[in-house]
Amino acid sequence: MTIVNSNFINFLRQYGPIPKNDNMYDETIQRLVKRKQIKPILIDAKYLDELIDNFKSDNPKSVILTGTAGDGKTFHTREVWLKLGGTYEQWEIPENIRKLSLSNNKTLYAIKDLSELLDSEREILMTFCEAVKGQNQDVVFLIAANDGQLMEAFKQVTDLVGVSEVKKVIEDMLVTEKQTDPYLNIVLYNLSHISAAWALPRVIEAVTSHDGWQECEACELKDHPEVARRCPIWENKKRLEGNIHRNMIKPRLINLLELCEINGIHLPMRQLLLLVSNMLLGHPDAKDNLLRCQQVPDILEKSSLAKASIYRNIFGENLSERRRASTDIFSTINRFGIGNETSNGIDNILIFGEDDPELKDLYHELVLEDEYYGADYTFKVNQKAYLEGSTNDAGKEFLGLVRSQRQRLFFSISNEKADELKLWQLTTFQYAGEFLEKVYRVIQEGGRPSPQILSRLVRGLNRISTGVLTRTQDKVILATSGSHSQAKVSKIFESSISVIRDRGESVQFKRDHSNRIHLEVSLSSNSAIQPVKLHLQLIRYEFLSRVAEGALPGSFSRECYEDILAFKSRLLKALERRKLTDLEDEQVEDVMSFHILKLNADGILDKKTVEVLF
Repeated sequence: MTIVNSNFINFLRQYGPIPKNDNMYDETIQRLVKRKQIKPILIDAKYLDELIDNFKSDNPKSVILTGTAGDGKTFHTREVWLKLGGTYEQWEIPENIRKLSLSNNKTLYAIKDLSELLDSEREILMTFCEAVKGQNQDVVFLIAANDGQLMEAFKQVTDLVGVSEVKKVIEDMLVTEKQTDPYLNIVLYNLSHISAAWALPRVIEAVTSHDGWQECEACELKDHPEVARRCPIWENKKRLEGNIHRNMIKPRLINLLELCEINGIHLPMRQLLLLVSNMLLGHPDAKDNLLRCQQVPDILEKSSLAKASIYRNIFGENLSERRRASTDIFSTINRFGIGNETSNGIDNILIFGEDDPELKDLYHELVLEDEYYGADYTFKVNQKAYLEGSTNDAGKEFLGLVRSQRQRLFFSISNEKADELKLWQLTTFQYAGEFLEKVYRVIQEGGRPSPQILSRLVRGLNRISTGVLTRTQDKVILATSGSHSQAKVSKIFESSISVIRDRGESVQFKRDHSNRIHLEVSLSSNSAIQPVKLHLQLIRYEFLSRVAEGALPGSFSRECYEDILAFKSRLLKALERRKLTDLEDEQVEDVMSFHILKLNADGILDKKTVEVLF
């Protein structure tokens, strides 16, 4: 049997979660590529063309590249250097400051890591300040540095003339997320703002279309006619490309990454490369938990193909629990609980589908049709033992297999069947799909979410604000306990705010300059009383939706509950400002009244007025 030992597969392993993944760093990658004579994995650099055009222009600006480790700062810097006429040999010289003459008669200073500058080299920052202030028009700079390192480097040279002023501007640009400044000849690119959801398809394309896969053409295990003799690496590649069996891996992963970004979680390019490598090569019985070509026959012989499943590898199931938790991409994706969360409908298909006439068609479509990672011999044997209750060990093993099948089905169920089978019930966030597709993306495209969605969120707000399971959803109810606003149950009515625009009052979805979504409550048309905003990310949306549908306020997230109470406090402060403006035209009476909230038979909040003479 001809088994190819692919150099490319060995190279790809280095991107995965192995103990010494030096290949994850740009400097080491280039040396390895040159030594092994392997074509590098080239991923589209989002800002590369902009950077090159800038430095080739007649009036180029100096550039700072910042971001977290693994965002591609060194990659961008090196590629600009090479595209502008620098050589790889020059780049490899161990210098912290590199000089290059440009075609526009300018001199480029390239610093690939600002933190590595020696004390004797820090005066170059004074030249940089002169360049960005227009005092030295013969030079331009390309500087790469992490956020913290950038500010620290400038702090150490603030005694140099003119540095302090420039440092303050750059610091403001970082805080306000501005790319340019009207007074300085500078552009700041924060590579942490590159969306992982944007980058993932490009990483997948770069890996799966690499010329190195041509080595697999001579391997007899590639597309072997017997399912049990097919190479799992090649099978995973085809599934990642979307060329086999109802494949939704790429779009569903993009959805998960986009939801992470909405929640403020950034995943750098380095972690995406790690994910893709692990998806293709992961297996718990392989050395370093990543397959080599020569290990595949042994995996096939032991009938452990299911453990190489790309659907398990997405979550790092090939790794120990400790290594999963310490790897950013896996700890992030596993927060969705896919595999651990149960869905009655899907679990019934997996467990009883073969014998239940009503579920048999779905069982065949979702489980049996996937001959490779679906119901294999091991699954069927353990399924039978579980249903017959023969042994406890069989039952535990089968439940583990069901967990893996839930993971597979999350990336296999079609969009057409997603609502019918309640796909997102396989995750911790049952409203995540709705939030992403019917709220976030709709607003980003300039649309308006369904009024029913807004009404549900208002109902959730009212239940938290009052501590009462009300169905009121056409207005926001503001209430206190009489002593303070943070009480769990608040029945002293303060005011209500109409959801539909009425005399300056409204509740609506709004998007800010950073594309973040807010629930905005306006209390008055008076410009002195600003709307009160609640940043609406996935966790808060899930919390409000669950509360609206009957869950108790503290049952999902204590932190979310406190966030909403803080939002309520801000609403009450805005209400006080509105009352102060209204009191100017009112006369003081000798009767004080207040209103006590109560639920009517329909679950709607009514108020009973109580008057007090004084």
